[in-house]
Amino acid sequence: MANYELLKELTQAWGVAGREKNVRAIILRELEGFCDEARVDNIGNIIALKKGRGGEGSKKIMLSAHMDEVGMQVKKIHPDGRLQMCKVGWVWTSALYHDQVVFQNGTVGVVGCADIEGAKNDCGKLYVDIGCTTKEDAEKYVKVGDYCGFVGPWYELANGRISAKSFDDRAGCFMLLEALKRNKGDGPNDVYYVFSVQEEVGCRGSKTAAAQIKPDMGISVDVTPDHFYPCDLEGCNAVGDGISVTLGDPSAMLDEYLVDEMLACCEENHIQYQRGVMDRGGTDASSINLSGEGVRVAGIALVDRYPHSKCSVIAKEDVEAGIELVHCYTHREFVF
Repeated sequence: MANYELLKELTQAWGVAGREKNVRAIILRELEGFCDEARVDNIGNIIALKKGRGGEGSKKIMLSAHMDEVGMQVKKIHPDGRLQMCKVGWVWTSALYHDQVVFQNGTVGVVGCADIEGAKNDCGKLYVDIGCTTKEDAEKYVKVGDYCGFVGPWYELANGRISAKSFDDRAGCFMLLEALKRNKGDGPNDVYYVFSVQEEVGCRGSKTAAAQIKPDMGISVDVTPDHFYPCDLEGCNAVGDGISVTLGDPSAMLDEYLVDEMLACCEENHIQYQRGVMDRGGTDASSINLSGEGVRVAGIALVDRYPHSKCSVIAKEDVEAGIELVHCYTHREFVF
């Protein structure tokens, strides 16, 4: 069983896109003693390498899970002390109204709304109340340009489910860490475990990481929406039905051979999995795919109910399956 206290710590760390340093510190601590080299690049990605045994046909595999989470940024402070906000990444405004947010400096506020109908599609209709009634007082605590993120405590639910904020994509980071700790360098491939920045604002970190690594193949390790309960999306994925092998990603055309190999890997190693098609959004596979002369890509996704909110839900059994798939897949021999 994986160390879920580490996943809890990762989810509770503050790390809105572009401000991932708290998450990065945890991951760098956990990498010590488990990889051959680890470094932080200019944009803030962590690139950790575990060398394989090599040999004919060995590949450079890049795995990418992003450290950042969605949030908001102050764009104006009103005379009455209200903070007017804009999105950082894709934020469901309905998931914020009347909830708490926390700023990087620890200031806590409550999200209010000036126009409930307009706020359905416009984060600018929301405001944050930090307890101040004048602009001058508010500026003692928060400035224009400051970022805030969700307050989403960790809760253990029934049947091995967990609820918390930022499983997107701290759960992916966790799966990479747990798989790396199992990697003894006995596989043929050199595996690059990338913990990327700024995915939520355009898959930016993985672009620079892929340019440095020049991988033979890239795999995004992210989340995908649950469709079991009625929601704004339709599809077949469900929390608790296994790790999702991505067959559809609107941001990247996934390589047929790599996908087939991933499905075979699940079957051969008795890993519980489901076939996944995501028809909205994107992953780090998009930037890896278009790096250099082009890179073959595939995707591993943890099914996440109520993503981009303070209280999304995942299943521990799916996380365990994801760790196993990352480990087994990176130890395969690929022929291309």
